[in-house]
Amino acid sequence: MRVVIVGCGRVGATLAAQLATENHDVRVVDRQPTAERLLPTGFPGSFHVGNGFGRAVLEAAGIEHADAFVAATSTDNTNIVSARTAKETYRVPIVLAGVHDPRRADIYRDLGVPAVSSVRWAVGRIHQMLLHRHLTPELAFGNGETVLVRSELPPYLTGRPVTGFDVDGEIRVVEVTRVGRSLLPAHGLPAEPGDLVTFAVAATALGRLRGFLDKELGT
Repeated sequence: MRVVIVGCGRVGATLAAQLATENHDVRVVDRQPTAERLLPTGFPGSFHVGNGFGRAVLEAAGIEHADAFVAATSTDNTNIVSARTAKETYRVPIVLAGVHDPRRADIYRDLGVPAVSSVRWAVGRIHQMLLHRHLTPELAFGNGETVLVRSELPPYLTGRPVTGFDVDGEIRVVEVTRVGRSLLPAHGLPAEPGDLVTFAVAATALGRLRGFLDKELGT
């Protein structure tokens, strides 16, 4: 996945380093050349100097072929403008942004851009949303180590006990919404077509849950 990150502060640099270790194609943009120092030695991605909403620097960073864009600068105005540019001008599929003033959250919502706040929590939250976007986050606990996610079960799981999807210490089914009604799953309750299941998941196990839900019968 190609990710363009605008802002090489604590959030941007940490997220860039984490994604790079997972072999994603990471491009970082910052108006300050010295910000590159926050990236780890041997960072395999690229660093570009310029404003996060300037078309020349964004195109040099490869935004026209980006799969995701993250606005993580220290100012909300820059984040709003750059996120809007990525979403509306370049049609980047995934656009996320950091927000420093909670009162501005409505602006992001109106733009259709998910926004997150708090440095330590934001890195984990953005990372989850980039890689596990089809698992809808409902709530996070602590610094994001545990999250609640909801997903409709794939057809191949119909008839299997819902509680059989639990993985000790990693994944636990905590609720099922069936035909519009919520219920707490009893032991042995079989899954039915259309079940919307709420999982409590360790953030480190999101990939495992995603693989389990994406698996096709017989593969």
